[in-house]
Amino acid sequence: MSPAPLTGQRILLTGVTGQVAGPLSRKLVAAGNTVFGTARFADADSRAKVEADGVIPVAIDLETADFDNIPDDIDYVINMAVAKSNDFDRDLAANAEGVAFLIEKVAGVKAFFHCSSCAVYEPNGHVAHVETDPLGDNHRKMGFMPTYSISKIAAETAVKYASRRFGVPSVIARLDVPYGPNHGWPQMMVTLAQMGIPTPISPDAPNTHCFLHDDDIFSSIPYLLEQAAVPTPIYNWCAPELVSIEEWTAELTALTGVEIPLVITDACVPPNPIDPSKLLGLGWTPSVSWRDGFRKNAETSFPDLFKG
Repeated sequence: MSPAPLTGQRILLTGVTGQVAGPLSRKLVAAGNTVFGTARFADADSRAKVEADGVIPVAIDLETADFDNIPDDIDYVINMAVAKSNDFDRDLAANAEGVAFLIEKVAGVKAFFHCSSCAVYEPNGHVAHVETDPLGDNHRKMGFMPTYSISKIAAETAVKYASRRFGVPSVIARLDVPYGPNHGWPQMMVTLAQMGIPTPISPDAPNTHCFLHDDDIFSSIPYLLEQAAVPTPIYNWCAPELVSIEEWTAELTALTGVEIPLVITDACVPPNPIDPSKLLGLGWTPSVSWRDGFRKNAETSFPDLFKG
């Protein structure tokens, strides 16, 4: 049975200036919700852009737990914010401590949705991860974003603690590779290739991952919000199609004509196949296949190169 549509609600959406939360905010507004989009809003342009999307900007700071501007009577919180400063003290403060303080601040909401990451899993070769698999530092060999996996794991623990401490129903969704018509890893690969910069891949081929399109991010959220509870349940958040970098690189080249160089190295994200069976068991099904999504991405992001 499908959950009730997410409409007519007052929703606090954190990280609204990000590449995933931005498209989500527009879809939530279009569905008839009042969306309060949070960020630091250090410059007027970012605030103006959010307002142009029909979102009400709210300045907060997760690192310092400055939440004075959050309005009352929020129905749902969707936490998409993530700090990636590469400073452990700052990123743990924002991603873990900050989210616990935020849950305390909004106690009384119907549900708190926390976006985590499939980068929390200890690499396990080509075995698709389920939610009970061991956690680990998936990014430790990359050479950049050293705080990402660790602070995401810490954030999950903070959500589970604060949910129990303040009686706030919550749900954790471990997002794998998000993308849409104007953003995502595929677009970045083409852009970097045009600059002569290769994409690093693991020698442990095939380098498989799972995607989730903007449309499916939006359509799956009501299913996940319906599961919010104390204690907090956890779901892998992606479509079930396993796609390798080697496979999607060839597809991108066919769509744009851009040859994407790949360099084999251990200093990269390892293969990270994900099993979303638990999410699919809620009755949700994705609507965008990866090939259709990539075609639209190429057409929208690289119109002068698109092969049709």
